[in-house]
Amino acid sequence: MFVDQVPSEQLQKEWVSPVYAFFGSMPVIKEIDGRRVHEFKCSARGCKVKIRRYLNMKDARSTSNMRKHVKSCWGGDVLSAADNAKDANEVRTKIVGSILRNGSITAIFERKGKGKVTYSHR
Repeated sequence: MFVDQVPSEQLQKEWVSPVYAFFGSMPVIKEIDGRRVHEFKCSARGCKVKIRRYLNMKDARSTSNMRKHVKSCWGGDVLSAADNAKDANEVRTKIVGSILRNGSITAIFERKGKGKVTYSHR
């Protein structure tokens, strides 16, 4: 049985990766160009990104695109903390519930490479 023929309830039992906690608990099921798709919406405040997973592909269970988005939206240290959790439920209750977005104004303007960061209030 191919992934695109398996009901979503059965697939949800396999969604144990901590990265699922950063997205809505129930994906939207669509059909795009005759192909079934699960569309996961990021749960960060103000984020409108939706990650699509085409169910007729070999990598239909891959979470790499979800992980890339979580790293850019929530931050690498938040993703690392989620990886250390035992399951998605723990991440959802302990990490996602308490952190809306990682970062500060100094982190946004931090220089990459050589040089010291200086600030001016003018």
